[in-house]
This record gives sequence, structure tokens and C-alpha cells, in this order.
Amino acid sequence: MAEESAPVRLARQSLAHFLATGEFLPPPSEFSRELSGQAGVFVSLKKEGQLRGCIGTFAPTQSTIAGEIIRNAVSAGTEDPRFWPVEADELAEIAISVDILSAPEPVKDLAELDPQRYGVIVRRGRRSGLLLPDLEGVDTVEAQVGIARQKAGLSPEEEVELYRFSVTRYGKE
Repeated sequence: MAEESAPVRLARQSLAHFLATGEFLPPPSEFSRELSGQAGVFVSLKKEGQLRGCIGTFAPTQSTIAGEIIRNAVSAGTEDPRFWPVEADELAEIAISVDILSAPEPVKDLAELDPQRYGVIVRRGRRSGLLLPDLEGVDTVEAQVGIARQKAGLSPEEEVELYRFSVTRYGKE
């Protein structure tokens, strides 16, 4: 296995620690620049090229990015309702990617979106849906917004607020 980046290594360590102990990994006392500060973070797990779990936050909920990665890695592996929880013996087969999100910015027009460059958030009232950028099979703005609407439970006719964000991606998606 190639050398993992600090965010991916922390995600893997935190999921392994949780699976072994049932407890969250304590945040490291010292960490690199990319793990400090605050940001939303998504952790994606894939096994044999297929999604195995993906959970994240579009706004920070922890005091550091490191804390965000620890929580979301465990959630992606154990709480994604689409999948059975990851088991310790399959962790070596799982590819992990970590997306650190920029702050969302409002979008007035679909022309401001690009599914390869920006993720999208659709919101109406308390319902919202998010889709990360540069996902396989999502090649148009219309497809990206449509999937985000579905995630939010919103029909194509409903008016929504649109936001875009960029990500710094670590690991393979």
C-alpha cells in the first residue's frame, strides 16, 4: 500500500481503534497543518471499487479538522444506513478518501456550478441535500443538482437555495 496522507491515515486509525475498542480515538496532541483549523469533512470508504460508507459534515462540528475526521470516519464505517457496519477484518481491503470542504457559498445561477470542480448543497427550509464534486457518473450540473434534490427529498419543481463548495481530497475516491 502506498504511503497514506495524514488525513487518510487518521481516518483509518480512528476506524480501526473504534472497531477494536468501541471508543473514539483521542485526537492527536500534535498534527499537521491540514488537520488543524475547522472545516466540514466527508469520509468515504470503498471496497473493491464500490461505496462501503460515506458520512460527513458540511460545516464543522468539532474543534479541529482532526476531530472531524475521527468522528466521520467512525460514522462512515458504522452508521451509514445504506450499509452493514464495517468489520475489523475487512478494514485492510477498504480504500479511504477524506474530503475537507471549503465554506459553502450561495449560488444565484446554475452556470456558477461545475460538477467536476464544486460540490453542491440544495436547501429548502430544514431539508437539504449535498453531493461532493468529481464523482464518477455525475457529469452535468443538472445531474448533480438532481441527485442532491433527491437526497433532500425535494421534487424538481420545488424552489431551492443552492450553495457550492470546493474540496481538498486526500486518498482515492
